[in-house]
Amino acid sequence: MLDAPLRPRYSRMSNERTHHVTTTDGVRIGGTVHGQGPSLVFLQGAVGDCDIDWNRVVGHLTGRFTCHLPSVRGRGLSGDHPDLSPARLVDDFLAYVDSIGEPAGMTGWSSGGNWALAVAAQSDAVAAVAPFEPGLLSMADERAQVVMGEAVASTASLAAEGSLSAAVRAFLGFPFSDEEIAVAEDEGYPEAAGRYVPSLLNLLRQSGEEGPTADDPAVLGAVQVPVLILLGSDTKPFFTACARYVAEHVPNARIHEIRGAGHAAPLTHPEALAAALTESFAIRHN
Repeated sequence: MLDAPLRPRYSRMSNERTHHVTTTDGVRIGGTVHGQGPSLVFLQGAVGDCDIDWNRVVGHLTGRFTCHLPSVRGRGLSGDHPDLSPARLVDDFLAYVDSIGEPAGMTGWSSGGNWALAVAAQSDAVAAVAPFEPGLLSMADERAQVVMGEAVASTASLAAEGSLSAAVRAFLGFPFSDEEIAVAEDEGYPEAAGRYVPSLLNLLRQSGEEGPTADDPAVLGAVQVPVLILLGSDTKPFFTACARYVAEHVPNARIHEIRGAGHAAPLTHPEALAAALTESFAIRHN
């Protein structure tokens, strides 16, 4: 069952402001900031940007936390640059977290969960991590690799034709169920994320480059803060395998299931996801 009602796509929240940091290669990484209280940093997935991905969840958290939503370079408030390698992106988010000036909790959706774990492995500024279904490409079995490859090929083909919203829908065919895609369409997610399809394809092309990722047991073993891996009970086997892998390799990690949710939970179950984040991070800050 889906959370109801779903939040409007672009509802403005009270006390909205921005935060920026300049990275070591001169790119300005920016994010919107909402609310008051201990800091939580949200990292986006590969498809959209942080505001598009987390808007519905953050609306349930601003009364208790200061929510930071930095975007990947080239999206949202962040400056552009062709280098989207794993090492570069993790360095960007390290700079952002360190610039907040106080210990922060971190979460991330899919690829963002991977980046959040890699940041936590390197930064003393991270107090705890609660990634939602971190995506680890090395965990894809043969069937998942085929489905993923077909989704990426369709995305690239539609993008070449200029059909950017359709390209987003094609990509979502890998992580989302048909029901989740229907909700995403009702919420206008493919249209909102369509502008970032060229960046998505560039990111995917560079995803195999060397860098710190949560696929590496050494990276996960270096995470010393508490980790709560959030997992939809109805998600695809690939994400269940990823969650179990992280739990096996992080010294202080456990899995928490969100009943009835799949990989699109930030869109379909925002209130339940916000409740899980509140419980996790409130404990760490009390």
